Amino acid sequence: MAPTRKGSEDALFPDFPRGPLQAYRARASFSWKELALFWEGEDVLRFKKTIFSALEKDPLFAHPRGHDLSLEQYRELTFRRCKRIFEYDFLSPTELPQSPLKFLALTNSLGMYDWSLATKVVLHSFFFVSTLYSSGLERHFRYIPKIFRMEIFGCLALTELSHGSNTKAIRTTAHYDPATEEFVLHSPDFEAAKFWVGNMGKTSTHAVVFAQLYMPGGQCHGLYPFIVQIRDPKTLLPMPGVMVGDMGRKIGQNGLDNGFAMFHKVRVPRQNLLNRTGDVTPEGAYVTHFKDDRQRFGASLGTLSTGRVCIVGMSVTNLKLAVCIALRFSATRRQFGPTDGEEIPVLEYQLQQWRLLPYLAATYALDHFSKLLFLDLVQLQQGLLADDRSARQAELGREIHALASAGKPLASWTAQRGIQECREACGGHGYLAVNRLGDLRDDNDPNCTYEGDNNVLLQQTSNYLLGLLGRGGPDGARFESPLKSVDFLEAYPAILCQKFEVASLQDCLDSAAPLAAYKWLVCYLLRESHEKLNQERKSGISDFEARNNSQVYCCRSLALAFLELTVLRRFHEHTHQPDVPPSLRAPLQRLSALYGLWSLGQHMALLYRGGYCSGERDSKLMESAILELCAQLKDDAVALVDALAPPDFILDSPIGRADGELCRNLWAAILQGSRVLERPSWWPEFTRKPVLGSLKAQL
Repeated sequence: MAPTRKGSEDALFPDFPRGPLQAYRARASFSWKELALFWEGEDVLRFKKTIFSALEKDPLFAHPRGHDLSLEQYRELTFRRCKRIFEYDFLSPTELPQSPLKFLALTNSLGMYDWSLATKVVLHSFFFVSTLYSSGLERHFRYIPKIFRMEIFGCLALTELSHGSNTKAIRTTAHYDPATEEFVLHSPDFEAAKFWVGNMGKTSTHAVVFAQLYMPGGQCHGLYPFIVQIRDPKTLLPMPGVMVGDMGRKIGQNGLDNGFAMFHKVRVPRQNLLNRTGDVTPEGAYVTHFKDDRQRFGASLGTLSTGRVCIVGMSVTNLKLAVCIALRFSATRRQFGPTDGEEIPVLEYQLQQWRLLPYLAATYALDHFSKLLFLDLVQLQQGLLADDRSARQAELGREIHALASAGKPLASWTAQRGIQECREACGGHGYLAVNRLGDLRDDNDPNCTYEGDNNVLLQQTSNYLLGLLGRGGPDGARFESPLKSVDFLEAYPAILCQKFEVASLQDCLDSAAPLAAYKWLVCYLLRESHEKLNQERKSGISDFEARNNSQVYCCRSLALAFLELTVLRRFHEHTHQPDVPPSLRAPLQRLSALYGLWSLGQHMALLYRGGYCSGERDSKLMESAILELCAQLKDDAVALVDALAPPDFILDSPIGRADGELCRNLWAAILQGSRVLERPSWWPEFTRKPVLGSLKAQL
């Protein structure tokens, strides 16, 4: 007889130990196990369980992740752990095309344990490899078996000391020498040193180096990637002409060795050019099937988007861990009450619900968006590998570039604010390093910067939207896109005439209400940004200055609102589909509505200024709806985080453990990390008479 769904759930999810959290678990309106299966799927859940179990059983992964280790020790431990991950072979390269979401699960599962380890693994096995696939041809695929056997170790070298976001201004050069059929890579000065390159500091043997491609006649054809050996794989000593080193301690992720490199006339074979978008013949002729460099650069947008798409998932994972810790804490931490003898969990307070539950809603909304965007990226990469040169493929690349360029800022900033709110919501206990919220905050921080500064990236998205508006034509066809993220703009003039027309509080409790408001908001900001840009241009200044003067209050807000709309629309569609199990519809739809209203609350001034809202009733209705949704979700909050939370070993937070024994777990962790009743090691030195005498003299 086939196993029942209930039997499958019990085998996959052992019951949590009984404890103080049991009261909230008993109140939940649904089974957290059913939600986990619906949200992730059984294959992915079993895959994650395999990873978590392997790490917990392996002494090499015994905590601490990096605490109390020197920088050198932490880097060495992270590399040893990275090597072990490849030995486990959780996800083979042949399995990846059939199960792309397993890659996302692997990355985020390792990140839940330690982002230094996850980033090191992913930079080598995914970014390095995917660049060979997407930018190279079959002649470059010979490196891939060596990568997965760790015979070579890879990194991507794009950013330089003096240039980050402005990739077109990268100054490393690659001059072709037809006499030897080699490229000569050179750093003209220290400002052109490759900088911030993950894995380069200590361990990389090979790098994909981005450099300006020059022909023998001196003509530059723009930025191209080259495979360059930077160290001897056996000795890890630098190759001739390469100066490479480690950048030192950072705010977070110190198990990852970020490095720098300079090249002094380093020669690489002609075949080391990753030549999918352009090539050089042995005689020194440049060939490409693209009509101009701008078109060729556009074809590479999908490659540039890969890192940003992954960072969306990394940020969501950090937020996921933080809300799990904070909500389990809030459900067990008792303070004050209606009478002197009765204390209630702080989750019962409306203020605590208002602080945390919107971030729980954002976690679910952004998690769903992250998965869909990754699958969209996989579709784009498959087109690149198939050499698809269709108009749809080009448009898909532009659309994903626009979504990733705003998705990274929205996800990383939401996680940044959410982790801080969770830290504060846990009071003084949240400030203890052992409870991990500080590490999450520090490890999430670089997500706001690498792969493009958030504020700079948002300009890519607003440029995409303004470009659609500027194509002209009255038929509205210009607003179609492969992923349908801009299709609503076909009704652009009609949407601008709409008003906030919600008859009652009940109507506001569905995400359809904020969804309609967001469509108006994006149309309004698109019109305002377009008019502002034209106004600046008419004043006689350059186009560069006009765009610069249109970012604050216009283009930046447009990009963020567009992405918030996209996240909400996809989450709304997902939670309202007929496949949602009946018991999960209400909580998931409440999360969707809460995310929409809470996010929309940041734009209330614009809604009133543009005339979509009027009078105090509209804003009060939205505020009441947010509080009502928080109250409705309060009893489901623990079950909602149970469906997302990793095992205690991975979560690694005494105040967030699944048994809810808050005080007992924290006390045990403190005693384990302390030397009770021992005298400080520095005390004998301090009590010597000359030291005490000196101190008294100062006083």
